[in-house]
Amino acid sequence: MTSSDPNSSKHTPGYRALLRNREFAGLYAGFTLTVAASTLSGFALGTLVDRSTGSPFLTAVSMYGATFATVLGATTLMSVADGSRPRRTLVALQAVALVGACAQAAPGMPLTARFALLLLLGFFQSLNTGTRMGLLAEAVPASAYVPARSLMNITAGGTSVLGFALGAVLLRHLTPQGLFVAAAALTAAALAVTAATVRERSIRPPRRPDLRETWTTNAALLSRTGPRALLLNLWVPNGLIVGCEALFIPYAGENAGVLLAAASGGMLLGDLTVGRLLSPEWRRRSAFPLRLLLAVPYLLFALHPPALVAAVAVFVASAGFAATLPLQERLLALTPEQVRGQVQGVESAGRMTWQGIGAAVAGATAQVLSPTVTITTLAALSVCVTLLSRPYVNRTRPLTVPRAARS
Repeated sequence: MTSSDPNSSKHTPGYRALLRNREFAGLYAGFTLTVAASTLSGFALGTLVDRSTGSPFLTAVSMYGATFATVLGATTLMSVADGSRPRRTLVALQAVALVGACAQAAPGMPLTARFALLLLLGFFQSLNTGTRMGLLAEAVPASAYVPARSLMNITAGGTSVLGFALGAVLLRHLTPQGLFVAAAALTAAALAVTAATVRERSIRPPRRPDLRETWTTNAALLSRTGPRALLLNLWVPNGLIVGCEALFIPYAGENAGVLLAAASGGMLLGDLTVGRLLSPEWRRRSAFPLRLLLAVPYLLFALHPPALVAAVAVFVASAGFAATLPLQERLLALTPEQVRGQVQGVESAGRMTWQGIGAAVAGATAQVLSPTVTITTLAALSVCVTLLSRPYVNRTRPLTVPRAARS
């Protein structure tokens, strides 16, 4: 069982040591395969919708619309993440993902059915994430939680970039249905790895996850100023800066690829530095300056900087995404063990939803204002949220779970 104190051990294991943990290696491999499958599937669906409709809006929704469905999982059945049989739950959710991937591969399916399936899979994806992260908190010691999340974040970013690149190459030889088949194969591999490596947890008390359990814990989570401020910092600044990134194409045109690559590189460097090199105390201290770093460089866009300067600003700013790691660590330390999966699932679902909101708000605003003004405005709002919420984040207290969520 994991200690809830992030400082319980001064030794922070490295990535190699983590991967020697068979259960973590299984969770990590299953997560990586799932991200790869989701990337290929999203790329295939976006291509199919673009070829069928020619609508940029529908194409964007097809690639990122599933993020809006994750909030439904967070507000309804996320308590399944803390059920007494988490391995069985995770395997079942992976099986649902496999059925959905196979269904998308069926030729001739109407686009309305594909969008409905996309939302349904987004709902179950949020439950899958909550269950997986709840198991992660139990599979590794407290001192290894941040390096474990760091490694998964780095891998997710790299896998997404490689997945889009591979999808573009494969589309020269395959149809979108062929990409769906490849995604289904990756999903099946994730299911097999998860079933073979993750063990059942007998330490959890028997529970019957349902809507009431989810609402009771969510109400306890959001009623406290401290946890609410933590979630605000995990969701809103990220979402606003993702909105800035969503405008790289209209802002930079042919140089947008440089900005996107700079964003990926900065995020990788930030996660690697914070997750692997900083001590728990320095991670705690770094959260606030990293949140400011995430947004402040984007204020330079108001001056219409040259492409190289803009790329450097984006690279530096994207390192600030690593503030997510110490904030997640603090949220974990404040969360009772019996609801860790649900709370982490809510955090992840909310962050993904706010990224979708940020991109949608940025696109709508840029229709009225220029991309330059929109990027600068979103960055300024991110700075304001970080500054205004800091006193509340510093006063965080442990979450008290009502009796109904314990039984």
